[in-house]
Amino acid sequence: MDTLHISTRQPLDRRSFLKGAGAMLALPFLETMLPRLAQAAAPAVPRRMVAIEANMGIMPQFFFPEAPGRGYALSPYLEKLAAHRDHFTVFSGTSHPGVTGAHAAEKCFLTATPHPERGGFRNTVSIDQVAAEQIGSETRFPSLSLAVSNEGGPTLSYTRSGAPIPPDKSPRQLFKKLFMQGTPEEVAASVEALRQGRSMLDFVGDQARRLNRSLTKDDQQRVDRYFTSVRELERRLHGSEAWEFKPKPKVDAKQPEDIDDAREFVRRAEITLDVVKLALETDSTRVVTLFVDTTVIHNITHHGNRPEVVAELRGHEERQLDTLAKFLAALAATPEGPASLLDRTMVLYGAPMGSANSHSNVNLPVLLAGGGFRHGQHLAFDTKNNYPLPNLFVSMLQRLGIEADHFASSTGTMRGLELA
Repeated sequence: MDTLHISTRQPLDRRSFLKGAGAMLALPFLETMLPRLAQAAAPAVPRRMVAIEANMGIMPQFFFPEAPGRGYALSPYLEKLAAHRDHFTVFSGTSHPGVTGAHAAEKCFLTATPHPERGGFRNTVSIDQVAAEQIGSETRFPSLSLAVSNEGGPTLSYTRSGAPIPPDKSPRQLFKKLFMQGTPEEVAASVEALRQGRSMLDFVGDQARRLNRSLTKDDQQRVDRYFTSVRELERRLHGSEAWEFKPKPKVDAKQPEDIDDAREFVRRAEITLDVVKLALETDSTRVVTLFVDTTVIHNITHHGNRPEVVAELRGHEERQLDTLAKFLAALAATPEGPASLLDRTMVLYGAPMGSANSHSNVNLPVLLAGGGFRHGQHLAFDTKNNYPLPNLFVSMLQRLGIEADHFASSTGTMRGLELA
Protein backbone atom coordinates (compact mmCIF):
# COMPACT_ATOMS: atom_id res chain seq x y z
CA MET A 1 0.00 0.00 0.00
CA ASP A 2 1.21 3.43 -0.86
CA THR A 3 1.83 5.82 2.06
CA LEU A 4 1.66 9.56 2.38
CA HIS A 5 4.81 11.25 3.57
CA ILE A 6 4.02 14.46 5.48
CA SER A 7 6.86 16.90 6.02
CA THR A 8 6.86 18.75 9.33
CA ARG A 9 8.91 21.51 7.76
CA GLN A 10 6.45 22.67 5.12
CA PRO A 11 2.72 23.28 5.47
CA LEU A 12 0.44 20.94 3.55
CA ASP A 13 -1.09 22.23 0.36
CA ARG A 14 -4.88 22.50 0.46
CA ARG A 15 -4.97 20.20 -2.61
CA SER A 16 -3.15 17.35 -0.79
CA PHE A 17 -4.56 13.84 -1.16
CA LEU A 18 -4.23 10.47 0.57
CA LYS A 19 -3.26 7.85 -1.99
CA GLY A 20 -3.47 4.10 -1.63
CA ALA A 21 -4.61 0.94 -3.47
CA GLY A 22 -5.45 2.95 -6.54
CA ALA A 23 -7.75 5.34 -4.68
CA MET A 24 -7.45 8.99 -3.85
CA LEU A 25 -9.11 10.77 -0.91
CA ALA A 26 -9.00 14.54 -0.61
CA LEU A 27 -7.89 15.81 2.78
CA PRO A 28 -10.19 18.11 4.78
CA PHE A 29 -8.97 21.54 5.75
CA LEU A 30 -6.29 21.09 8.44
CA GLU A 31 -4.36 23.51 10.64
CA THR A 32 -1.18 22.06 9.15
CA MET A 33 -2.20 23.58 5.83
CA LEU A 34 -1.77 27.06 7.33
CA PRO A 35 1.56 28.87 7.08
CA ARG A 36 3.64 28.62 10.21
CA LEU A 37 3.11 32.26 11.14
CA ALA A 38 -0.62 31.85 10.91
CA GLN A 39 -0.48 28.74 13.11
CA ALA A 40 1.49 30.60 15.72
CA ALA A 41 -0.79 33.63 15.72
CA ALA A 42 -2.49 34.05 19.09
CA PRO A 43 -5.61 36.04 19.91
CA ALA A 44 -4.83 39.73 20.26
CA VAL A 45 -4.07 40.76 23.82
CA PRO A 46 -6.38 43.64 24.77
CA ARG A 47 -5.24 47.19 25.38
CA ARG A 48 -6.59 49.25 28.24
CA MET A 49 -6.83 52.78 29.62
CA VAL A 50 -6.89 54.26 33.13
CA ALA A 51 -7.32 58.01 33.68
CA ILE A 52 -6.72 59.63 37.07
CA GLU A 53 -7.37 63.25 38.04
CA ALA A 54 -6.18 65.01 41.21
CA ASN A 55 -8.71 67.82 41.22
CA MET A 56 -6.83 70.42 43.34
CA GLY A 57 -3.85 70.60 41.02
CA ILE A 58 -0.17 69.80 41.57
CA MET A 59 2.47 72.41 42.40
CA PRO A 60 4.24 72.93 39.08
CA GLN A 61 7.64 73.83 40.52
CA PHE A 62 8.00 70.31 41.93
CA PHE A 63 6.42 68.46 39.00
CA PHE A 64 7.91 69.71 35.73
CA PRO A 65 11.50 68.81 34.75
CA GLU A 66 13.75 71.67 33.73
CA ALA A 67 15.22 70.07 30.59
CA PRO A 68 13.24 68.69 27.63
CA GLY A 69 13.80 65.47 25.73
CA ARG A 70 15.39 62.28 26.98
CA GLY A 71 17.97 62.08 29.71
CA TYR A 72 16.34 64.94 31.63
CA ALA A 73 16.87 65.24 35.39
CA LEU A 74 13.83 64.05 37.29
CA SER A 75 11.92 66.70 39.20
CA PRO A 76 11.28 66.15 42.94
CA TYR A 77 7.82 64.68 42.29
CA LEU A 78 8.96 62.53 39.36
CA GLU A 79 11.71 61.12 41.59
CA LYS A 80 8.86 59.21 43.20
CA LEU A 81 8.43 57.45 39.85
CA ALA A 82 12.16 56.94 39.21
CA ALA A 83 11.80 53.16 38.95
CA HIS A 84 9.45 53.69 35.98
CA ARG A 85 11.16 56.60 34.18
CA ASP A 86 11.51 54.55 30.97
CA HIS A 87 7.80 53.75 31.11
CA PHE A 88 6.26 57.22 31.22
CA THR A 89 6.29 60.49 29.32
CA VAL A 90 5.79 63.81 31.11
CA PHE A 91 4.25 66.76 29.27
CA SER A 92 4.59 70.51 29.83
CA GLY A 93 3.08 73.42 27.97
CA THR A 94 -0.21 71.63 27.28
CA SER A 95 -3.80 72.51 28.16
CA HIS A 96 -7.37 72.29 26.91
CA PRO A 97 -8.05 75.24 24.57
CA GLY A 98 -10.81 77.44 25.94
CA VAL A 99 -11.23 75.48 29.18
CA THR A 100 -11.24 78.17 31.86
CA GLY A 101 -12.99 78.70 35.18
CA ALA A 102 -10.36 77.50 37.68
CA HIS A 103 -11.97 74.72 39.76
CA ALA A 104 -14.88 74.45 37.32
CA ALA A 105 -12.44 72.86 34.86
CA GLU A 106 -12.28 69.66 36.91
CA LYS A 107 -15.35 68.37 35.08
CA CYS A 108 -13.65 68.90 31.71
CA PHE A 109 -10.38 67.04 32.23
CA LEU A 110 -11.48 64.17 29.96
CA THR A 111 -13.97 66.11 27.79
CA ALA A 112 -12.04 69.35 26.99
CA THR A 113 -15.34 71.21 26.73
CA PRO A 114 -14.70 74.98 26.81
CA HIS A 115 -15.87 77.47 29.43
CA PRO A 116 -17.39 75.29 32.16
CA GLU A 117 -17.81 78.38 34.35
CA ARG A 118 -20.44 79.96 32.10
CA GLY A 119 -24.15 79.81 32.70
CA GLY A 120 -25.92 77.18 30.63
CA PHE A 121 -22.74 75.14 30.26
CA ARG A 122 -23.33 71.63 28.96
CA ASN A 123 -20.55 69.10 28.96
CA THR A 124 -19.74 66.72 26.12
CA VAL A 125 -18.59 63.12 25.96
CA SER A 126 -15.44 62.09 27.81
CA ILE A 127 -12.66 60.12 26.16
CA ASP A 128 -13.33 57.05 28.31
CA GLN A 129 -16.91 56.84 27.08
CA VAL A 130 -15.79 57.16 23.46
CA ALA A 131 -13.54 54.18 24.16
CA ALA A 132 -16.28 52.28 26.01
CA GLU A 133 -18.62 52.68 23.04
CA GLN A 134 -16.10 50.90 20.82
CA ILE A 135 -14.55 48.22 23.05
CA GLY A 136 -16.82 48.09 26.10
CA SER A 137 -18.97 45.22 24.85
CA GLU A 138 -15.99 42.86 25.13
CA THR A 139 -15.97 42.97 28.95
CA ARG A 140 -18.50 42.58 31.76
CA PHE A 141 -18.23 46.29 32.54
CA PRO A 142 -17.86 48.60 29.51
CA SER A 143 -16.15 51.09 31.82
CA LEU A 144 -15.72 51.88 35.50
CA SER A 145 -16.27 55.41 36.75
CA LEU A 146 -14.73 55.73 40.22
CA ALA A 147 -14.18 58.51 42.74
CA VAL A 148 -12.42 59.08 46.04
CA SER A 149 -14.88 61.52 47.55
CA ASN A 150 -17.36 62.09 50.35
CA GLU A 151 -19.26 64.80 48.53
CA GLY A 152 -22.03 64.43 45.96
CA GLY A 153 -20.97 62.67 42.79
CA PRO A 154 -17.80 64.15 41.26
CA THR A 155 -16.93 62.22 38.14
CA LEU A 156 -14.62 62.26 35.14
CA SER A 157 -17.06 60.36 32.91
CA TYR A 158 -19.74 61.95 30.74
CA THR A 159 -22.12 60.46 28.20
CA ARG A 160 -22.63 61.56 24.59
CA SER A 161 -25.30 63.98 25.83
CA GLY A 162 -22.96 65.43 28.44
CA ALA A 163 -24.69 63.79 31.38
CA PRO A 164 -22.41 62.86 34.30
CA ILE A 165 -22.01 59.15 35.04
CA PRO A 166 -22.28 58.63 38.81
CA PRO A 167 -19.09 57.05 40.15
CA ASP A 168 -18.54 54.12 42.48
CA LYS A 169 -16.99 55.55 45.65
CA SER A 170 -16.72 52.43 47.81
CA PRO A 171 -13.79 50.06 47.13
CA ARG A 172 -15.61 47.43 49.17
CA GLN A 173 -18.74 47.61 47.02
CA LEU A 174 -16.65 47.81 43.86
CA PHE A 175 -14.87 44.59 44.82
CA LYS A 176 -18.24 42.94 45.46
CA LYS A 177 -19.58 44.08 42.09
CA LEU A 178 -16.52 42.77 40.29
CA PHE A 179 -15.82 39.45 41.99
CA MET A 180 -18.57 38.23 44.32
CA GLN A 181 -21.04 35.91 42.62
CA GLY A 182 -24.64 36.16 43.71
CA THR A 183 -26.91 33.21 44.38
CA PRO A 184 -29.16 32.01 41.52
CA GLU A 185 -32.01 33.87 43.19
CA GLU A 186 -29.98 37.07 43.39
CA VAL A 187 -28.94 36.75 39.75
CA ALA A 188 -32.55 36.27 38.70
CA ALA A 189 -33.57 39.28 40.76
CA SER A 190 -30.83 41.39 39.16
CA VAL A 191 -31.92 40.39 35.66
CA GLU A 192 -35.54 41.18 36.47
CA ALA A 193 -34.51 44.55 37.86
CA LEU A 194 -32.63 45.30 34.65
CA ARG A 195 -35.65 44.31 32.58
CA GLN A 196 -37.96 46.41 34.73
CA GLY A 197 -35.55 49.31 34.33
CA ARG A 198 -35.80 49.05 30.56
CA SER A 199 -39.59 48.83 30.74
CA MET A 200 -39.71 51.99 32.85
CA LEU A 201 -37.46 53.77 30.36
CA ASP A 202 -39.74 52.72 27.52
CA PHE A 203 -42.76 54.06 29.42
CA VAL A 204 -41.13 57.37 30.30
CA GLY A 205 -39.88 57.74 26.75
CA ASP A 206 -43.41 57.29 25.36
CA GLN A 207 -44.79 59.88 27.77
CA ALA A 208 -42.04 62.34 26.84
CA ARG A 209 -42.78 61.96 23.11
CA ARG A 210 -46.39 62.95 23.71
CA LEU A 211 -45.26 65.93 25.76
CA ASN A 212 -42.81 66.99 23.08
CA ARG A 213 -45.59 68.12 20.74
CA SER A 214 -46.51 71.01 23.04
CA LEU A 215 -43.01 72.17 23.96
CA THR A 216 -41.01 75.17 22.83
CA LYS A 217 -38.01 74.66 20.56
CA ASP A 218 -35.55 75.00 23.45
CA ASP A 219 -37.50 72.51 25.54
CA GLN A 220 -37.64 70.11 22.60
CA GLN A 221 -33.84 70.23 22.45
CA ARG A 222 -33.68 69.45 26.17
CA VAL A 223 -36.02 66.48 25.67
CA ASP A 224 -33.89 65.31 22.74
CA ARG A 225 -30.83 65.30 25.00
CA TYR A 226 -32.88 63.37 27.52
CA PHE A 227 -33.79 60.77 24.86
CA THR A 228 -30.09 60.41 24.05
CA SER A 229 -29.36 59.66 27.70
CA VAL A 230 -32.23 57.17 27.80
CA ARG A 231 -30.91 55.33 24.75
CA GLU A 232 -27.42 55.19 26.24
CA LEU A 233 -28.76 53.78 29.49
CA GLU A 234 -30.90 51.21 27.67
CA ARG A 235 -27.81 50.01 25.80
CA ARG A 236 -25.90 49.64 29.06
CA LEU A 237 -28.77 47.76 30.70
CA HIS A 238 -29.04 45.35 27.80
CA GLY A 239 -25.34 44.54 27.97
CA SER A 240 -25.49 44.08 31.74
CA GLU A 241 -28.27 41.51 31.48
CA ALA A 242 -26.20 39.20 29.25
CA TRP A 243 -23.29 39.25 31.69
CA GLU A 244 -25.45 38.44 34.73
CA PHE A 245 -25.58 34.78 33.66
CA LYS A 246 -21.81 34.44 33.30
CA PRO A 247 -19.68 33.55 36.35
CA LYS A 248 -17.49 36.29 37.75
CA PRO A 249 -13.71 35.81 37.94
CA LYS A 250 -12.19 34.52 41.18
CA VAL A 251 -9.31 36.37 42.85
CA ASP A 252 -7.16 35.59 45.87
CA ALA A 253 -7.44 39.11 47.30
CA LYS A 254 -9.77 39.87 50.18
CA GLN A 255 -12.60 42.36 50.01
CA PRO A 256 -11.18 45.70 51.21
CA GLU A 257 -12.60 47.83 53.97
CA ASP A 258 -13.75 51.36 53.23
CA ILE A 259 -12.21 54.45 54.83
CA ASP A 260 -14.66 57.25 55.52
CA ASP A 261 -12.21 59.93 56.67
CA ALA A 262 -11.87 62.48 53.84
CA ARG A 263 -8.40 63.40 55.11
CA GLU A 264 -7.24 59.89 54.16
CA PHE A 265 -7.80 60.51 50.45
CA VAL A 266 -4.35 59.16 49.54
CA ARG A 267 -4.91 55.88 51.34
CA ARG A 268 -8.42 55.63 49.88
CA ALA A 269 -7.02 56.15 46.37
CA GLU A 270 -4.44 53.41 47.02
CA ILE A 271 -7.12 50.91 48.06
CA THR A 272 -9.24 51.82 45.04
CA LEU A 273 -6.33 51.34 42.65
CA ASP A 274 -5.62 47.93 44.20
CA VAL A 275 -9.12 46.90 43.09
CA VAL A 276 -8.63 48.56 39.69
CA LYS A 277 -5.54 46.43 39.12
CA LEU A 278 -7.59 43.28 39.79
CA ALA A 279 -10.31 44.50 37.43
CA LEU A 280 -7.77 44.96 34.64
CA GLU A 281 -5.97 41.71 35.37
CA THR A 282 -9.20 39.70 35.14
CA ASP A 283 -10.30 41.65 32.04
CA SER A 284 -13.48 42.69 33.82
CA THR A 285 -13.11 46.09 32.15
CA ARG A 286 -10.61 47.86 29.94
CA VAL A 287 -11.59 51.46 30.65
CA VAL A 288 -11.35 53.10 34.08
CA THR A 289 -11.55 56.67 35.37
CA LEU A 290 -10.72 57.80 38.90
CA PHE A 291 -11.58 61.22 40.31
CA VAL A 292 -9.43 61.87 43.40
CA ASP A 293 -11.16 64.62 45.36
CA THR A 294 -8.55 66.48 47.39
CA THR A 295 -10.87 69.32 48.42
CA VAL A 296 -10.02 68.66 52.05
CA ILE A 297 -6.66 70.37 51.44
CA HIS A 298 -8.14 73.21 49.36
CA ASN A 299 -7.19 75.88 51.88
CA ILE A 300 -3.47 75.08 51.74
CA THR A 301 -3.40 74.99 47.93
CA HIS A 302 -3.66 78.78 48.24
CA HIS A 303 -0.30 78.79 49.96
CA GLY A 304 0.84 82.26 48.94
CA ASN A 305 4.38 80.82 48.71
CA ARG A 306 4.60 80.63 52.50
CA PRO A 307 7.34 78.04 53.14
CA GLU A 308 5.57 76.16 55.91
CA VAL A 309 2.34 75.84 53.89
CA VAL A 310 4.20 74.83 50.73
CA ALA A 311 6.01 72.14 52.72
CA GLU A 312 2.72 70.78 54.08
CA LEU A 313 1.11 70.73 50.65
CA ARG A 314 4.18 69.12 49.12
CA GLY A 315 3.90 66.25 51.59
CA HIS A 316 0.33 65.56 50.50
CA GLU A 317 1.21 65.69 46.82
CA GLU A 318 4.29 63.49 47.17
CA ARG A 319 2.15 60.82 48.80
CA GLN A 320 -0.17 60.97 45.78
CA LEU A 321 2.81 60.28 43.52
CA ASP A 322 3.86 57.44 45.85
CA THR A 323 0.43 55.89 45.30
CA LEU A 324 0.78 56.24 41.53
CA ALA A 325 4.23 54.61 41.69
CA LYS A 326 2.79 51.66 43.62
CA PHE A 327 0.02 51.23 41.04
CA LEU A 328 2.49 51.30 38.14
CA ALA A 329 4.70 48.79 39.95
CA ALA A 330 1.74 46.44 40.43
CA LEU A 331 0.88 46.61 36.72
CA ALA A 332 4.52 46.13 35.70
CA ALA A 333 4.83 43.04 37.94
CA THR A 334 1.79 41.37 36.37
CA PRO A 335 2.70 39.38 33.24
CA GLU A 336 0.36 39.29 30.28
CA GLY A 337 1.68 37.15 27.48
CA PRO A 338 5.24 38.19 26.64
CA ALA A 339 4.64 41.65 28.11
CA SER A 340 3.24 43.10 31.34
CA LEU A 341 -0.09 44.61 32.28
CA LEU A 342 1.61 48.02 32.27
CA ASP A 343 2.79 47.48 28.70
CA ARG A 344 -0.85 46.93 27.72
CA THR A 345 -2.40 49.66 29.89
CA MET A 346 -2.19 53.42 29.34
CA VAL A 347 -2.24 55.28 32.66
CA LEU A 348 -3.02 59.00 32.35
CA TYR A 349 -2.36 61.10 35.45
CA GLY A 350 -2.89 64.82 35.79
CA ALA A 351 -4.80 67.81 37.10
CA PRO A 352 -7.24 70.36 35.65
CA MET A 353 -5.25 73.32 36.99
CA GLY A 354 -1.68 74.26 36.26
CA SER A 355 -1.57 76.01 39.62
CA ALA A 356 -4.27 75.88 42.26
CA ASN A 357 -2.59 78.80 44.05
CA SER A 358 -3.32 81.10 41.09
CA HIS A 359 -6.37 79.22 39.73
CA SER A 360 -4.59 78.78 36.41
CA ASN A 361 -5.96 76.39 33.78
CA VAL A 362 -2.89 76.41 31.53
CA ASN A 363 0.34 74.41 31.52
CA LEU A 364 -1.38 71.41 33.07
CA PRO A 365 0.73 68.83 34.96
CA VAL A 366 0.17 65.62 32.99
CA LEU A 367 2.00 62.36 32.41
CA LEU A 368 1.21 59.18 30.51
CA ALA A 369 2.63 55.82 31.57
CA GLY A 370 2.59 52.40 29.92
CA GLY A 371 0.46 51.38 26.98
CA GLY A 372 3.25 50.44 24.58
CA PHE A 373 4.60 53.90 23.76
CA ARG A 374 8.25 54.89 23.47
CA HIS A 375 8.49 56.65 26.82
CA GLY A 376 11.36 57.99 28.92
CA GLN A 377 11.04 61.59 27.77
CA HIS A 378 9.82 65.07 28.63
CA LEU A 379 7.76 66.52 25.80
CA ALA A 380 8.03 70.27 26.39
CA PHE A 381 5.77 72.67 24.51
CA ASP A 382 5.27 76.43 24.71
CA THR A 383 4.22 77.31 28.25
CA LYS A 384 2.55 80.53 27.07
CA ASN A 385 0.91 79.36 23.84
CA ASN A 386 0.02 75.87 24.94
CA TYR A 387 -0.16 72.80 22.75
CA PRO A 388 -3.63 71.13 22.74
CA LEU A 389 -3.83 68.32 25.27
CA PRO A 390 -6.74 66.70 23.37
CA ASN A 391 -4.12 65.61 20.81
CA LEU A 392 -2.93 63.15 23.45
CA PHE A 393 -6.46 61.79 23.70
CA VAL A 394 -6.51 61.09 19.96
CA SER A 395 -3.25 59.16 20.31
CA MET A 396 -4.71 57.19 23.21
CA LEU A 397 -7.87 56.28 21.31
CA GLN A 398 -5.80 55.12 18.36
CA ARG A 399 -3.65 53.01 20.69
CA LEU A 400 -6.82 51.25 21.80
CA GLY A 401 -7.39 50.31 18.17
CA ILE A 402 -10.13 52.88 17.68
CA GLU A 403 -10.27 54.74 14.38
CA ALA A 404 -10.20 58.35 15.55
CA ASP A 405 -8.57 61.41 14.04
CA HIS A 406 -10.23 64.05 16.21
CA PHE A 407 -11.40 64.62 19.77
CA ALA A 408 -12.82 67.89 21.11
CA SER A 409 -10.37 70.71 20.19
CA SER A 410 -7.58 68.44 18.95
CA THR A 411 -5.51 69.28 15.89
CA GLY A 412 -4.08 65.81 15.35
CA THR A 413 -2.18 63.26 17.40
CA MET A 414 0.35 64.07 20.15
CA ARG A 415 3.53 65.29 18.51
CA GLY A 416 6.61 63.42 19.66
CA LEU A 417 4.77 60.47 21.21
CA GLU A 418 5.73 57.36 19.28
CA LEU A 419 4.89 53.68 19.59
CA ALA A 420 7.46 51.42 21.21
